[in-house]
Amino acid sequence: MRIWENLGTPGAMMNIYRHGTQKAETRIRRIINRGLDYTQQHYRQVSAIIKDVQKNGDAALEKYSNRFDAPRQKASRFLVTKKEMDTAIKTADRGFMRALNRAVRQVESFHRRQIEQSWISTERPGVVVGQQVTPVDSAGIYVPGAKGGETPLVSTVLMGAIPAKTAGVERVVMVTPPRKDGSVNPRLLVAAKKVGINEIYKVGSAWAIAALAYGTQTIPRVDMIAGPGNLYVALAKQILSGTVGIDMMAGPSEIMIIADSTANPRYIAADLLSQAEHDALSSAVLVTDSETIAQNTATEVTSQLAALTRQNTAEQALAAYGAIIVVDALKTAFTVANRFAPEHLELHVAEPFEWLGAVRNAGAVFLGDHTPEPVGDYVAGPNHTLPTAGCARFASALSTTHFMKKTSIVHYSKDAFKTEAADVIKIAETEGLTAHANAIKVRMASQKTQ
Repeated sequence: MRIWENLGTPGAMMNIYRHGTQKAETRIRRIINRGLDYTQQHYRQVSAIIKDVQKNGDAALEKYSNRFDAPRQKASRFLVTKKEMDTAIKTADRGFMRALNRAVRQVESFHRRQIEQSWISTERPGVVVGQQVTPVDSAGIYVPGAKGGETPLVSTVLMGAIPAKTAGVERVVMVTPPRKDGSVNPRLLVAAKKVGINEIYKVGSAWAIAALAYGTQTIPRVDMIAGPGNLYVALAKQILSGTVGIDMMAGPSEIMIIADSTANPRYIAADLLSQAEHDALSSAVLVTDSETIAQNTATEVTSQLAALTRQNTAEQALAAYGAIIVVDALKTAFTVANRFAPEHLELHVAEPFEWLGAVRNAGAVFLGDHTPEPVGDYVAGPNHTLPTAGCARFASALSTTHFMKKTSIVHYSKDAFKTEAADVIKIAETEGLTAHANAIKVRMASQKTQ
């Protein structure tokens, strides 16, 4: 291990930096600015795929599916059949169903609290204004095919479908890449059935996003797309934003932990690694006012790495985007955190609730030693699809509101119109929009002749 500013534990995996030094600042900037890392070649590739699907529909989907997912894919086999769903349900064991039922129940309960109500105001005489809240007509949920579909991302099904269903979306469909044999992992099908999705297509990557956005002969278009994916999925969502509703441009996973001298280095290391194992672009950062915690955590990370099945991925992530930052005071740690605006922020401090008010920018906050980020991934209730790459400065977790529209309502009586007409004319004429002003004037003239 390299030691910056005389801090560190020889042999440890994570570098330790003292906040305020040039080394620390360089590392912080590298992590904050990592973003969505793509080249112009990537952009051209995805754009070409989207145009192909828009023009050729199912034929394009068959071509890409055969080339990248499963051989001999036909459009007639894209839709998961009732027989496939029924067979999947029979394979579900009791332990899985118990965990799934708990997760669904608690995620549904949380998202029900997010429902916004339509409202009407009549506080100005003769004027009615309001807001009508309605769900989108249709939504597509993208579920990545991790490890060729052999590690089913069940939680992604729940976190995408439950807010859509809770919002009242009538048609919720799921797309996911098939396994090499053309099937979908049965655990994904069981989860989909549990949350009320019966329309599932065995299509993945950028071509699946394009199919949802434009529609094909087999897959009808949707109004909104949600769900994480790889670089090609993220780029397709970025390009198609505006053609179809998009939840967010989610990048690689990230975690920041703020810890004081009371924290447990073993817990901290485990939580840092829980995100580092996602992807080589994942970020894992500890900020602490204790040199002892910094050094012991670095040692623990090295020790726990050896037992991970995704050790190489975690090592790459830590080497590129990991850091332990020692600050002069705990208050400074929150300044650092608000600058990062991390996807996940854990508070391993003596009184976490007392510090919650210091958090301004974070996708989700986990308070206390016994609230590791993975509980938020699966069963806590809040959505685990969160803003990344600093977007928590202005964006929020996926929620029911992503699947709802707000339509403004306006009504004026004749008297109310007369009361405010002159002001409308004045502003319109100031802007040089004489037709706007005339829409008011013709009514005023008509009222004078009556």
